[in-house]
Amino acid sequence: MNNIQEIPLWEVFIRPRNGLSHRHCGSLHAADSEMALQAARDVYTRRGEGLSVWVIPSAQIVASDPQDRDQMFDPSDDKIYRHPSFYDIPDDVGHM
Repeated sequence: MNNIQEIPLWEVFIRPRNGLSHRHCGSLHAADSEMALQAARDVYTRRGEGLSVWVIPSAQIVASDPQDRDQMFDPSDDKIYRHPSFYDIPDDVGHM
């Protein structure tokens, strides 16, 4: 039998109902995507709380490093056209 470390880790996302986003609810080990989907259904939707299930191999997720926050997000501060105060809104538009 395979060692648990050799079986891929999958991240599980559940959408509880229409109009809501998928939310990360946990991780599990499975040999392939079909087994991961079935295991996610069995483990994370036992009470029928899921409308849609996504499983993604953990190794495929690319994330920013929290220590790089300044480099990653500060450059948007120098683009004044992204701020609504940059635009003049005509009086007849009313409140936005």
